[in-house]
Amino acid sequence: MHFVDAKGILSAKNSMNIYRGCTHGCIYCDSRSTCYQMKHDFEDIEVKQNAPVLLEEALRKKRKRCMIGTGAMCDPYMHCEEKLGLTRKCLEIIHRYGFGLSIQTKSDRILRDLSLLKSINEQSKCVVQMTLTTYDPELCKILEPHVCTTKRRYETLKVMQENGIPTVVWLTPLLPFINDTQENLRGILDYCFDAGVKGIICFEMGVTLRDGDREFFYTALDRHFPGIKQQYIRRYGNSYICTSDNNEALMKIFNDECEAHGVMHNIGQVFEYMSEFPNQSGTQLSLI
Repeated sequence: MHFVDAKGILSAKNSMNIYRGCTHGCIYCDSRSTCYQMKHDFEDIEVKQNAPVLLEEALRKKRKRCMIGTGAMCDPYMHCEEKLGLTRKCLEIIHRYGFGLSIQTKSDRILRDLSLLKSINEQSKCVVQMTLTTYDPELCKILEPHVCTTKRRYETLKVMQENGIPTVVWLTPLLPFINDTQENLRGILDYCFDAGVKGIICFEMGVTLRDGDREFFYTALDRHFPGIKQQYIRRYGNSYICTSDNNEALMKIFNDECEAHGVMHNIGQVFEYMSEFPNQSGTQLSLI
């Protein structure tokens, strides 16, 4: 872990990454890809120590309240958050200035900030996003070794449901030859429906692989699933998109079940919901 002073914190689309890198150890993580030009080891977390100051400056200048997003590239509830609390500080600022929050994680550490998330949702809007990929707990521990299991994430979604906080699930990736099965898909969907999720994001059944990410993934396959790497090489070569051979059948189950349970599954619709702030008055914000 190392500390930097960032020059800015919010992107043009009002998203932020407080940390850079990750300690969850997920074998398929796209954020490892060399195209993101990370100049330090992935597990050596870069901490933007001035993130709360930058965020407050940015929100104070905004003329319209909006949704603030975090977690798309780096999980805001990694292990270091327990000690540093920068995510918590940023959430407090978002709440103080009356903005909304769309936050994505794989960690049950988010429950630490439950009361704050609830307050943001009551004041404006808060959407909690959870990634679920693997129903079987033993397989989950291999694919996502240093983060809580899918069952625990489901339990976290249930807590959000009980507190009136809307949730969205990222059902991705389902890895060809490993967890791209009907049993896995139906198990995850059962969790989603029981937890009352608002929407599910699923692009297709498969995984994306780029330089940097691919090498790490293949090393993990050799370690845990001997022979599977060779199947990937024969089937996909160096393709970026590795679509499961079971994609058509699995996507039919996914779409049919979401329709039957009244869960949003059109990707554009889900993203629109997460980005929509409930009151676009356009008035100048008061300094709080």
